Amino acid sequence: MKNAPATPSPPLAAMAGKTRSLVILLLCQVGAMSVWFSSSAVVAIVKQAQGLSALQATLLTSAVQAGFVAGTVTSALLSLADRFDPRRLFMASALTAGAVTASLAFIAPASPLAIVLRFITGICMAGVYPVGMRLAATWAKGDLGLLIGLLVGALTFGSASPHLLAALGGSNWRAIYGISAACALLAGVAILLCDVGPGMARAVRIDWTALAAAWRNPALRLANLGYLGHMWELYAMWAWLAVFLQTSFAAAGMPQPRVAAEWLTFGAVAAGALGAWLGGVLADRLGRTTLTVGAMAMSGACAALMGWLPGAPVWLIATVALCWGVSVIADSAQFSASIAELAEPASIGTLLTAQTCAGFLLTLVSIHLVPDVVALAGWRGAFSMLAIGPLLGCVAMLRLRALPDARRLAGGRR
Repeated sequence: MKNAPATPSPPLAAMAGKTRSLVILLLCQVGAMSVWFSSSAVVAIVKQAQGLSALQATLLTSAVQAGFVAGTVTSALLSLADRFDPRRLFMASALTAGAVTASLAFIAPASPLAIVLRFITGICMAGVYPVGMRLAATWAKGDLGLLIGLLVGALTFGSASPHLLAALGGSNWRAIYGISAACALLAGVAILLCDVGPGMARAVRIDWTALAAAWRNPALRLANLGYLGHMWELYAMWAWLAVFLQTSFAAAGMPQPRVAAEWLTFGAVAAGALGAWLGGVLADRLGRTTLTVGAMAMSGACAALMGWLPGAPVWLIATVALCWGVSVIADSAQFSASIAELAEPASIGTLLTAQTCAGFLLTLVSIHLVPDVVALAGWRGAFSMLAIGPLLGCVAMLRLRALPDARRLAGGRR
């Protein structure tokens, strides 16, 4: 008589469930986040074909940031990520974002209605990005930095994907919105195949005192200040790099400067996925503050250097852009991982949402300032302004490193 096939031992079954769930989560994150920066790719196309004012171009991008802030404020105040099943919150947000983005293909690209729809897209992203981090954190066991780093890598690749579509699709901006919308809709359905990990601690009521802890607690405050320094640079870089590259390549007489700019922007932003993964690995081994300070020092240096390169050889611009793309996101997940390690378990989702809310509120300022500073002081002044953020972020994380609470980071590796 043949023996029945052996069933996996509980530890192996748990590991398989963790791997399967994280793979699904990462794919869903890529799909859902593709709608975020779809307008950045559209702006470069429409600006060349029809013409857009600086204000219209900025609003198409910053409307998403503003919507995200509104969504995260609401989510944090109501403790949504800690009180409800994060998968269903992710699903509802991704499906709504997909439907809204699909409708953008049928209206004028810079109309007031388009701005409103991008704002709604931002609100939906508040149910995708921090909620995805919350889901990843439920599976963490000594590898929190890596898990959230992988998630941020997925976010980064999803944000870069519209630039790939723009490079491949010529001037068809409607196709960019349509494909991004389809990816978000698929992600909204597929997320239900992901399981919640054993580390989920659900809050039973709204706890507004948890938000106050984000500022009252010195360790949490410094981790949040480091994140703000990082965010001052990150999204302004992602939003305006393609425009800078197109301007630089056109001035150098390069044929098809827009296509070349889109390819390099996709490469630079997508390279951040590698940076997020590598940052997660190094942070878990070397320490959160060590990684964040090193990454911000490198990205700040790239920001300051890039402004001096208009008209420089393409290989030099490409090298700096790729280094900037890797380093600017390598530390991002570690600020979230720090909050997850320093906060009370039942308030992690709320505090992660509050952190991202504050960070994206700041991006509204830096994104809007870039074209104004370019008009006054050129790209040299604009990118030097962005470098101030990571400089101050380094100061905050070095101060966090000196606190006793820092021993709770990465299993004692500060």
